[in-house]
Amino acid sequence: MKVLVIGNGAREHALCRSLSLDPQVTALHCAPGNAGIAEVAELHQVDPLDGGAVAALARELEAELVVVGPEAPLVAGVADAVRDAGIPVFGPSGEAAQLEGSKAFAKDVMAAAGVPTARSYVCTTPEEAAEALDAFGAPYVVKDDGLAAGKGVVVTSDLEAATAHAAACERVVIEEYLDGPEVSLFAVTDGDTVVPLQPAQDFKRALDGDEGPNTGGMGAYSPLPWADPKLVDDVLQTVLQPTVDELRRRGTPFSGLLYAGLAITSRGVRVIEFNARFGDPETQVVLARLRTPLAGLLLAAASGTLADLEPLRWSEDAAVTVVVASHNYPGTPRTGDPITGLDEVTAHDGPDTYVLHAGTRHDGGSVVSAGGRVLSVTATGSDLTEARERAYTALARIELDGSQHRTDIAARAAADARAADGR
Repeated sequence: MKVLVIGNGAREHALCRSLSLDPQVTALHCAPGNAGIAEVAELHQVDPLDGGAVAALARELEAELVVVGPEAPLVAGVADAVRDAGIPVFGPSGEAAQLEGSKAFAKDVMAAAGVPTARSYVCTTPEEAAEALDAFGAPYVVKDDGLAAGKGVVVTSDLEAATAHAAACERVVIEEYLDGPEVSLFAVTDGDTVVPLQPAQDFKRALDGDEGPNTGGMGAYSPLPWADPKLVDDVLQTVLQPTVDELRRRGTPFSGLLYAGLAITSRGVRVIEFNARFGDPETQVVLARLRTPLAGLLLAAASGTLADLEPLRWSEDAAVTVVVASHNYPGTPRTGDPITGLDEVTAHDGPDTYVLHAGTRHDGGSVVSAGGRVLSVTATGSDLTEARERAYTALARIELDGSQHRTDIAARAAADARAADGR
């Protein structure tokens, strides 16, 4: 199978890595890719938002499956253009991708489908925003209605900051704060059948102890030893399947990856948000544990045959990923700094530990930073403690001037799991 992946982040590197290990994949291409993806796939230059250009590239490469990674091309309808060219594509239509592209649309779908979520108001004027903020009180949750690369959400007890964020957005969704731990659950769907993956937890705040500004994600781990064993089945029945059924009922079937961001509250599971694609950095740990070959799973979703697929197989190992970010992230990041030590990880840390590239590019013979989140150092182990140790040991070999990372990814979950085991 010839596969073309669209995107240039660590999510796409994780997808390409898994696809490169799949014996079904005979040729792997990525556009535009990054310095790390270049090691496992042939790179091509294309505007990811130009559906016609992506479809033309797929035809030229004789691709038998196109995987659209990021949200912006999906919302722009790139998957539609590829589908119209007669090429199987993993990714929802532009209309169905509004589940991520518009928070207001997602709330409307959830209401119609009976999906549990936070109470909310859609606001377009300062007066409406002020009224909604007053109605819910602190902590304030203010979400840009449109795409914002994971940084459109402000959660704060500072009314002034909440008001300023609302004023900076054309349309906002202001909602009640949901207590409890957060969980990310992905599901692959062909618009009818829904196949959930294993849950993960990510870390949105920039600094240790969940301090600092919101980011696109500073690390993640899977599995979740503390989660209810029935969580996945419950979310499938109350959230994922009803949402897919409602979109099909509306005549906009959702085919691709449905991502549910969940809060496990004192009143039960509530949906924080939906995404229309694999999440970053959770993809890095979920795919590290998936043993079912990825290409066949994605093709089954693209071709409407998920019901015929055998149950997914998973490793019992734990996986942890730690993001290395540029100086000043999540503000305006500094780029162009050389990255060293990547070869040291390959040489010393074994097959259970590897580095996935996000914001990187080649500059002559060197790899340099090219974005806010630069690398995802990923490791697996027999438990979270071993996976953490491997990830942080590898991270210590890497040098990027001014870079930052969290030191507490999966620390609490690992400690709690050790305590539960009596260690």
